[in-house]
Parts: sequence; C-alpha cells; structure tokens
Amino acid sequence: MHPVERCAFDPGFIVFARFAVTAFFAIVFLQSGLNKMFDSEGNLGFIREHFAGAPMLASNADMLFWSLTVLELLAGVFCGLGLITFSFVSGGFFVRWGLRFATLALLALLFGQRLAKDYAGAAVVAAYFAIALLGLLSFSIH
Repeated sequence: MHPVERCAFDPGFIVFARFAVTAFFAIVFLQSGLNKMFDSEGNLGFIREHFAGAPMLASNADMLFWSLTVLELLAGVFCGLGLITFSFVSGGFFVRWGLRFATLALLALLFGQRLAKDYAGAAVVAAYFAIALLGLLSFSIH
C-alpha cells in the first residue's frame, strides 16, 4: 500500500472539484443567510415552532437563529469571494475560510436537528457535511 504522498492526482480535476464545492456553498449559504435576514420573522417563527420540544434550544431560539445567520452569511460571502477571486485554484484565503464557516454552520444545524429529534433533517445536513469534508480534503491536496 502506498502512502498518500505517492498518489497521482489530476490537477485539473482537483481544481474543478474545488470550484464545484466552493460554488455549491456560495449558493447554499448566501441564499439561506439572505433569506433569514429578509424574512427573519417568518424564519424565527419556524425555528421557535420546530424547536418547541427542545427546551434548551427553544429558550435561546433568537440568539441561535442570529448566530446561525451570521455563520451562513460568512460562509456564503467567503465562498462567493473565493469564486470571484479564483482563490479556489490555489486554495487561497477566502475559500479556506468559507469552507470552515460552512462546516461550522453545518455542525450547528446538525446539533439543532438532533436535539429537536428531527432525524430526517439531520440526515440531509449530514449529506451537506460530507460535501464540506470533501471540499476541505480537496484543498489539502497539493
């Protein structure tokens, strides 16, 4: 068995994978974060109702909502800037931070879904999380 250092990777494929993951999270988190900002009352109402059965979350719904909104906007903006500046090619600053914020936002969402006992919702978040991990991995390959 060969160590990872000896594996051959197609640089063009790696760059495209980086682009795809960066674009995916720019779209997902800009849309989600902006939706939360522009329809905060509707989203807060949904969150309060969704987490009514989870006392720890229900009592802190507003703070958790705005914290998640900030994380999502940071992820979306940094990934978007990574696309505009082509930093996905070299694994630059914007994309690396965008993926970090995306991963943190997904962990927060997963935590909330699990506490609310919304296992189907948690499974969806897990799929997004797998994409984030693949994106992080693609930037570790040089």
